[in-house]
Amino acid sequence: MRTIGLIGGMSWQSSKLYYERINQLVADRLGGSHSAQIIINSLDFAQIARLQAEGGWREAGAILANAAQSLERAGAHVIAIGANTMHKVAPQVMASVRLPLIHIGDTLVAALRSEARSRPLLLGTRYTMEDPFMIDHLGNKGIGALVPDRADRDALHAIIYEELIKGIVTDKSRDTVLAMIERSSAREADSVIFGCTEIGMLFPPTEAGLPGYDTLELHAEALVDFALA
Repeated sequence: MRTIGLIGGMSWQSSKLYYERINQLVADRLGGSHSAQIIINSLDFAQIARLQAEGGWREAGAILANAAQSLERAGAHVIAIGANTMHKVAPQVMASVRLPLIHIGDTLVAALRSEARSRPLLLGTRYTMEDPFMIDHLGNKGIGALVPDRADRDALHAIIYEELIKGIVTDKSRDTVLAMIERSSAREADSVIFGCTEIGMLFPPTEAGLPGYDTLELHAEALVDFALA
């Protein structure tokens, strides 16, 4: 089994879910008392969130690159960034290590294309929905992602940063996000992307009202595929 190196803490809520899901997948596939070989470099998200808000992406990328280098030195065989938004700096991280980096967007593209989805609704932080890095990543593969309108983007960003990263899950926020997805049907969305690793805390993709794709789940599966190959 190869060792997974996860850059986490963005937020620690999603890192907890990554750790649980990766280990469960390994246990399911290998049986017995097997668990994953995983090294987590968990960052202080307050510093990352400040840099995001200030537009300090180069500095944030340097922090993640340093984390990746530490994982490489510790014996990891593959690197993963445990967050959608921070894949904005994935090229900077990839350039800093010799190890492969499994990109969350690649796992998403593979899942969408396997089921012929071409017009998904992308949900995530404001950065993921408004910066072109993820939309372009999908568009380069012929997938034309939609995003909610400005008011919904602001509401979802607040839910993520004021509630989910703190472990707060409310019925009101669950209903708010479900309503966003329902409104997207009028724009002919054919699916919905949980493009923030905390969104699945609100409800599973099977309850989204459209075919749902949870990027955390897809990323975890790809990491386990690599580890067990």
